[in-house]
Amino acid sequence: MSTDAEMEAYGPAAIYLRKTEKERIEAQTAPFDAKTAYFVVDPDEMYVKGKLTKKEGGKATVEGDNGK
Repeated sequence: MSTDAEMEAYGPAAIYLRKTEKERIEAQTAPFDAKTAYFVVDPDEMYVKGKLTKKEGGKATVEGDNGK
């Protein structure tokens, strides 16, 4: 973790480079299921987070966070 003293080197941009304490705590406590979380190739954004929706035989259906 970066300390406030280290972030001072970035000047006014520091607020955009570091999340607030509340945002960090929320991100760390969010539930995560490694068996259903995937990254999906997306032509517009390169990769997006996805969630396994159906697994049938040797095929799996994953829905991206962007709805595709």
